[in-house]
Amino acid sequence: MTVLQTPILPGTDSCAPTEGRFFRPPLPAGYVPRPRLCQRLSEGLGGRLLLVSAPAGFGKSSLAIEFCQELPREWRSLWLALSRRDSDPGRFLERMIEGLRQFFPALGDEALTLLKTRQRHQPFAFEQCLDGLLDELAERLDPARPVLLALDDYHLAKGAVLDRCLQFLLNHQPAGLLLLVTSRQRPDWHLARLRLSRQLLELNEQDLRLTAEETAALLGSQGARIDGVVLENLLQRSEGWVAGLRLWLLASQDASGPRDLGQGPHGADSLIRDYLLEEVIERQPAEVQAFLYETACLDRFCAELCDAVRESHDSAAILLHLQAHQVFLVPLDENGHWFRYHHLFSDLLRVQQATTHVPQTGLHLRACRWFNAQGMLDEAVEQALRAGQPDVAANLVQNLSEERLLAEQNVAMLLRWKMDLPDSLLVSTSRLILLYGWALALACQLDAAEELADNLSRFLPAPDAPSQRGLLAQWQALKGVIARGRGDIALAERYCSEAVGGLPQQRYGQRLMCLSTLANIAVVKGDLWRARGLNREALEIAQRVGNPLFEALAHYDRARILQARGEVVRALDEVRQGLQRLYGLPAQRLYAVRARLTIYEGHLLSLGLQPQQARTRLVGGIGEARACRDVSVLIGYCVLATLEGRNGNLPEAFVQLAEAERLMHIWDIPPVYYLAMITLVKCELWLAQGQLELAQSWLERLAETYGGAQPAAAPECHPQLPLFIELQCAALERHQGQMQAAERRLRALCTRAQTEGGQLVAVIAQVQLTLLMLAGGREGEARQQFGESLAGAAGGALLPFNELFVQRPEWLRERLRERPGCPIRGAISAAIPAPSEAVASVATALADALSSRELAVLQLIAQGCSNQEISDQLFISLHTVKTHARHINAKLGVERRTQAVAQAKTLGLLS
Repeated sequence: MTVLQTPILPGTDSCAPTEGRFFRPPLPAGYVPRPRLCQRLSEGLGGRLLLVSAPAGFGKSSLAIEFCQELPREWRSLWLALSRRDSDPGRFLERMIEGLRQFFPALGDEALTLLKTRQRHQPFAFEQCLDGLLDELAERLDPARPVLLALDDYHLAKGAVLDRCLQFLLNHQPAGLLLLVTSRQRPDWHLARLRLSRQLLELNEQDLRLTAEETAALLGSQGARIDGVVLENLLQRSEGWVAGLRLWLLASQDASGPRDLGQGPHGADSLIRDYLLEEVIERQPAEVQAFLYETACLDRFCAELCDAVRESHDSAAILLHLQAHQVFLVPLDENGHWFRYHHLFSDLLRVQQATTHVPQTGLHLRACRWFNAQGMLDEAVEQALRAGQPDVAANLVQNLSEERLLAEQNVAMLLRWKMDLPDSLLVSTSRLILLYGWALALACQLDAAEELADNLSRFLPAPDAPSQRGLLAQWQALKGVIARGRGDIALAERYCSEAVGGLPQQRYGQRLMCLSTLANIAVVKGDLWRARGLNREALEIAQRVGNPLFEALAHYDRARILQARGEVVRALDEVRQGLQRLYGLPAQRLYAVRARLTIYEGHLLSLGLQPQQARTRLVGGIGEARACRDVSVLIGYCVLATLEGRNGNLPEAFVQLAEAERLMHIWDIPPVYYLAMITLVKCELWLAQGQLELAQSWLERLAETYGGAQPAAAPECHPQLPLFIELQCAALERHQGQMQAAERRLRALCTRAQTEGGQLVAVIAQVQLTLLMLAGGREGEARQQFGESLAGAAGGALLPFNELFVQRPEWLRERLRERPGCPIRGAISAAIPAPSEAVASVATALADALSSRELAVLQLIAQGCSNQEISDQLFISLHTVKTHARHINAKLGVERRTQAVAQAKTLGLLS
């Protein structure tokens, strides 16, 4: 073979016209650059090996090409595209030497002559050949002009002998030479040794998966328009598989009719199917192909489960083969015990499964038996339903105790099963009636829960008196919780109280639900001492039975009671104690109580003015609550909305509330649970926007509903809602300039809140009174009122002082200096922003000078609204908007809108 010798000029690379076997192909059309991965690879330029290992179609070769193109100027690169013929070490070394001779003419003359004359069947001592070649190469290499040797598609040439050959090369690799290897299969080299010595940088499937930004760029390069929901679906379905997205886009462009982008790729799409069949499945041995089709019905699997389903004993070996050959196997734990298939690969296997005539019913039933034997009831029921055996599923569901259901409260699973179980089965036993009655009650499906609970009368009278009392008490417990959901406080209290006295000892889960409901009712009535006593009783029961989930639920209830009393620090400690009790539970399982605790931790952090930490916890808790179908997600969205509103991001705040409302509609939650909570937050945002008429209209409705002649009971998620409605009514009066009315309302609210144990509301009202008095020039009264608010805030609530931070920071500092013994003094001082004296005094004066309407106009100007948009949002004329804008500019001492916004932010008038 003749190699074209072309002089290598400084700054050139191996793409100069040489033999085609050393030609580095160009990047494919529409390639999306991946600078983050190139940067990762560049961190390994000082080592010996860059390894890019992933299944077919993850863009390994394209990334290697991009990286070679982006190499620093002093680097030279040699591209070797390997094939099956290169599995012979002699042929591989021959090609490598010929390629390196482009940079080092006459390199390895003796070795090359020997390699060209040897017969393929002759034994080959590659160590001796390599030893001399590497010594010669070491003499010629210049570390200032290093060489990158790229071995593309190493899996095609991989073999035991070639692996040993390359291992020898890595062990004796001279300085100035770096290997870049792409492969579908991790080579059998001593990688741990290289990794330990920091000589290896490795990228795997997880690293090569497209990010959301890269996916959007790929779709955009093909002219596909996507929004956030569609992009999220594409990411979930494709799992960042480059080839899958490209093939799907190609098929979409070739389709004769319009295609819904939101559906995303599927493994049965023709191009994806052909690619996976030809590139992956058909390359596997027959026994491996059979394994793939037999296990395709499993959402997750381990070797023992596969053995049971297939009635064989070789699954562990086959799983090792799939791992070694990177056959779209996704590990689900760090121990390499549980796996699943890539979504698109699984799609194809399940479609192809029908053509292989693998009996599905038998596979699912064997999986059902295995899961049930392992105590994995959820999966066992799922497999029974997939086998088309609802009676088997119903029998398994009966093995789920009410205590486990009430502890985990992951009702989404039970409701999903309910869709596949005939109604006749659901009412066939008292156990099924109670299980599904509780599931529906926890899911706030109150009508369906009550209808199902009434079917318990079919099992009365019971065979004996104890059974009769026990069944009646269980009915009362369920009906009591349903009544609380409807807002019927009196009926709920009666039923739950009677159930607590009549429930058998082993029904501790239902007893705890009743105690929690009674404690919530006590908070609604303002009797926080009774609520505390009921909570203490619940915690003692949970600790006695040793159930960490019920203990966590008791800590959650206690945190809510403490927060109502203004004891934010203690409440946060209770939340974290509850989360601590859950640390030993399986991380992959979903628990409603963990979601609630996480959301409430975010809420308490927001009360402590830690917005970033609060947002992180809220988002995490919302995700788990949604998966569990838990109504506590409502608290998370409402707190997120208030955080966004406090930051001035009002559009995003309304987006959060809209998502909460959408979810409540989808889950068919009765409006009594959520409508008032969401509306109250909207009123707060409308006041911030200056939409006073809209806020007034809805606040009047809320006040009439929860404070009229026949007030409705506060919803379970917000038991102190009436007090917070009064706060917003006072805020409305302040915005309207009705200072005396606002003061009267706030004073009455302070008295009422302290009487009902709502210390947090009382502190907020006292701070609002302080601001009113300062605005009216009543300095002495303001100081006295502020002192009372400090005493009430000793529990750690900082949020009530937020408006003082913005409007009167220096006054606040002076007052705190006068109170060296105040327990919360340090926390408040640390939270006050630090403007200069001059800026602070100007900001204070301007906060008084700007009217509430001018502030509302200024906030909309800051959001980029035009005069017409401001007119539409505030329901004022265009002339009035322009007049307000002129007054704002004059008071701020500026000429243009942009200057007004910048000056207002500098002075702290806008966040």
